[in-house]
Amino acid sequence: MATARDNERLAINGGPKAFPAMHGRKKPKIGVEEFLSIAERFGFSAEALERIRSVIGDEDLGAGPTLSRFLTARPQATKGEAFEKLARETFGTKYALACNSGTGALHASFVAAGVGPGTEVIVPAVGFFATATAVVMSKGVPVFCDVDESLAMDPGKIEALITPRTVAVAPTCVMGTVPDMDPILAVARKHRLAVIEDCAQSPGAKYRGRYVGTLGDLGCFSISGYKIVGGGEGGLLLTDAERLFERARQLAECGGLTRPDRFAPPRYEGELFCGTNYRMSELEAAVDVVQLRKMPALVRQYNTIKRTILGQLRTYRQVVPQKLNDAEGEAGYMIRFFPESVELGRKIAAALNAEGIGVGDFIWPSECSIRGPQAPPDWHVYRWMFPVLLKTDPAGSNCPFDCPIYRQRGGRIEYRRGDCPRAEDLFDRNVMIWLDPCYSPEDCRQIAGGINKVLSAYCTEDPAATRWL
Repeated sequence: MATARDNERLAINGGPKAFPAMHGRKKPKIGVEEFLSIAERFGFSAEALERIRSVIGDEDLGAGPTLSRFLTARPQATKGEAFEKLARETFGTKYALACNSGTGALHASFVAAGVGPGTEVIVPAVGFFATATAVVMSKGVPVFCDVDESLAMDPGKIEALITPRTVAVAPTCVMGTVPDMDPILAVARKHRLAVIEDCAQSPGAKYRGRYVGTLGDLGCFSISGYKIVGGGEGGLLLTDAERLFERARQLAECGGLTRPDRFAPPRYEGELFCGTNYRMSELEAAVDVVQLRKMPALVRQYNTIKRTILGQLRTYRQVVPQKLNDAEGEAGYMIRFFPESVELGRKIAAALNAEGIGVGDFIWPSECSIRGPQAPPDWHVYRWMFPVLLKTDPAGSNCPFDCPIYRQRGGRIEYRRGDCPRAEDLFDRNVMIWLDPCYSPEDCRQIAGGINKVLSAYCTEDPAATRWL
């Protein structure tokens, strides 16, 4: 029988524990209500939610889940790791880093490649603003390169923009299409520049048999609800270079969170620096690992549908189709062409909509359209990227554009409308026809017939005009 003296003995010395067990009933931190909130966001009806609620309770969860990747007992069991593993296997790269956005992946890539004060990066004049802004966030200066009729960076315009300050080139995929990577890579290798591919708008597309995002030094993707792969807000970074991967992860993982020994001194020069948190959430990864499995088949569907339609189109004197750098490799969820005038383009777009062509809602509700020079600002063409063009920063120091290091290296840049005339003209003048991956062969036949019908009404058929494929 325990005595009072025994009860005073420390447990570490063989005495009884002061708190042997918890009497309160433990509840999971994340329980059924959170699960139902996710189900509600998925769009299940109120009746379906009630059916789910009727068959599950917090007691079914035990201690409940942790949705933190780094608190999971077995890291290999996380959805983030599953997503990265699938990305490595799918794209055939040594390293993959799941990020919370394509912009985060770009920022991490630019920093990894050495973009910083006093440096410049050549970026395309057409493409989402994130490419240029990630350069600025890395304290580099974006230099806009004009485009050709693919709407991607014109390889012939790059070399004239290279200076002693240039450290990287960032070719960007545009709405499912791919840049002409061989000549871009040739120029970059000649001048020993890093190539950071921005493939946000073309995940799963290929150039001459290789996935975009695997041809340069680093590849960046937006894996999001706005793209053909992704459910919410996510990103992905790919590389085969161990040092680039470690530096990118250093920026994206809070300055070394996932190093073998996070508290150790640097293993090599340039390994350690302050970072931020671009980590993909476990909930996002749970959706995206499923989405990524669907990607190859979905891209094949899009590509087959587009080429089937283009193969049935006649050629017209007043219309130039978008240049396709790899017709068999692009993702192909849009048909673009350039009428000889905006006025003609507006007539064609209105007539195509009236025929029911280009109207869909696979990614978002859309219709056949053309911008024109009087359209509102759009961050997909350089002339409207005001946060870059105005050369401002949150502190009012105009860094990196007026950075002393940049000035000392001879840097001085002015952004003016007309710097990239082809980009301005083609972006305003292109007609866009959205495609749906569920089109049947009969749908393709009818759509091609409708496009021919409209173009024949407004244009002159000419077998010698530019072909669609």
